[in-house]
Amino acid sequence: MELSIIVPVFNEEKTLAEILDRLTVLPVDKEIIVVDDASRDGSPTILQRYADAGTITLLSHPANQGKGAAIVTGLVHARGRYTIIQDADLEYDPDDIVAMLDVATKNDAPVVFGSRVRNIASGISYRRYYWGGRLLTFLANLLYRVDITDESTCYKMVRTDLMKSLGLTCRRFEFCPELVAKLGRRRIPIREIPIRYNPRKMEEGKKIRWTDGAMAIWTLLRYRLGS
Repeated sequence: MELSIIVPVFNEEKTLAEILDRLTVLPVDKEIIVVDDASRDGSPTILQRYADAGTITLLSHPANQGKGAAIVTGLVHARGRYTIIQDADLEYDPDDIVAMLDVATKNDAPVVFGSRVRNIASGISYRRYYWGGRLLTFLANLLYRVDITDESTCYKMVRTDLMKSLGLTCRRFEFCPELVAKLGRRRIPIREIPIRYNPRKMEEGKKIRWTDGAMAIWTLLRYRLGS
């Protein structure tokens, strides 16, 4: 199997069916692992329908633990050569996954990131988030010399055995800085390709907050200091 797609889900009933349908038709040898992080809306009902049809592998948390925890849970079950994370909203275009996998397999690359910054047509949700992401990217490059343009992108494709070997401990949105830090400490090269980005607003369900940005900064610093 070429690819494991881990989809963390928490209260995404409005977009969930569409994103799963789009992932299902991707022309790659794949598995779709969905982790329901104790959703309280109609998401569990939608997910059970796809699970009953054999389209997805469905895992569930009895209590909400956070995006990072959902990724860690899903990673245990990943069997593909590569693993990528897909948010359950429609901010990222699943068609870009095909291009990322093509770059990874043709170059035997251990890691490929999808960069929103490299695509000048990508949207911006809020300017504070855009500049916060640029700050995190600057810190990641300064501390780990990873030479990337988009530290906080959701689309991070990593060889599965490598990702499992990192010993991820993330619980919430610190998945991104922890992954980048641990790849950087091992001097694992990261390739990037441009991707599309259609950001949503808070009223549409965007969950990340300024406190998550502060945690991301601390995570980058903490792993540089050796923790």
